[in-house]
Amino acid sequence: MDYAKQVLIGADFHGADLRGVTFNLTNLREADFHDADLRNASLFGAKLQDADMRGADLREATLDSAVFDGTDLRNARLDDAFAFNTKFRDVLIEGADFTNVPLRGDALSALCSVASGTNPSSGRATRDTLGCG
Repeated sequence: MDYAKQVLIGADFHGADLRGVTFNLTNLREADFHDADLRNASLFGAKLQDADMRGADLREATLDSAVFDGTDLRNARLDDAFAFNTKFRDVLIEGADFTNVPLRGDALSALCSVASGTNPSSGRATRDTLGCG
């Protein structure tokens, strides 16, 4: 499926199987991805302000240049996702797993300042997966 360059404000993808789906440059503000399977999905440049991504599976997803502002990523799995130029601002990441996610220094600092909890699926501590000191 390809949802690239669409306006999907407030869309409900709660619990959906979205493996490999493309959301490049899509406006997903306030979208509900709670418990959705987004493995290998592409969210390049997606706008995810105030989106609910609690418990979402974002393993090996492309998140480069996406905007996470006020996004709820609690207990999400982001293992091996590509997020180098991703913007994280005022995000909730308690229990999120960032194992092997390349991040810019400023994003890493911001995330480490709020990192807490342990992912219920992987059993890894959020601070450890980010490499916070």
